[in-house]
Amino acid sequence: MPKPRLLDLFCCAGGAAMGYHRAGFEVVGVDIKPQPHYPFEFHQGDALTYPLDGFDAYHASPPCQDYSVTKTLLQGNEYPRLIVPVTQRFKESNRPYVVENVVGSEIPPQRTLDGINGVLLCGTSFGMNIKRHRLFETSFPVPTLEHNHSLPIIDIYGDKPRLARMREIFPQSIGADLEVFWKNHIGVTWMKHRDEWREAIPPAYTEYIGKYLMAEVTKQTSGKNDAQKTAGIE
Repeated sequence: MPKPRLLDLFCCAGGAAMGYHRAGFEVVGVDIKPQPHYPFEFHQGDALTYPLDGFDAYHASPPCQDYSVTKTLLQGNEYPRLIVPVTQRFKESNRPYVVENVVGSEIPPQRTLDGINGVLLCGTSFGMNIKRHRLFETSFPVPTLEHNHSLPIIDIYGDKPRLARMREIFPQSIGADLEVFWKNHIGVTWMKHRDEWREAIPPAYTEYIGKYLMAEVTKQTSGKNDAQKTAGIE
């Protein structure tokens, strides 16, 4: 039986894609920029116009820079706000979807708000030594998880004294590039450049969400098959 197909828009180097793959999906990525290290089928194209036909579910990670707390560091650059248009495309398709972005974006942080489902995930919820809070708006329920901010956090940003403290807290990183150590820790080992892994969604996030997305796809597919049988269509 073929795997359900998931369209991964604004895919970058495939952090989210790997999680959905592990959850059982056949993943196809789309990005306006070349992504030579994307681990699955990839198409260069515009996420706002790429055809949605032929897929069972959708994920999108629109550009986050204009919502990020680091926006003040990006002065002189303009970044589009694409959450609303891409979410509207997904809603009109009547297929299950996920839209991801940073805290401060237009995605509601509540699990349920006016009928919209969503979840805020943190690396510590999966036993990782990172926070990397990300919001996920979903068209289906996803249970919330506890965050454990008592865990020591790997910090790859900052001055030399701060990075030296990281070596003391995580002695297993000694002898390795700290950023590569961080990359491997969050589970994106195939990525080659720091610009890729610094923006990446840890696959554990979407593997978790993917379980509930798979259940929603299965439910919709079963309902469609039952309707076809009732109508005498095989």
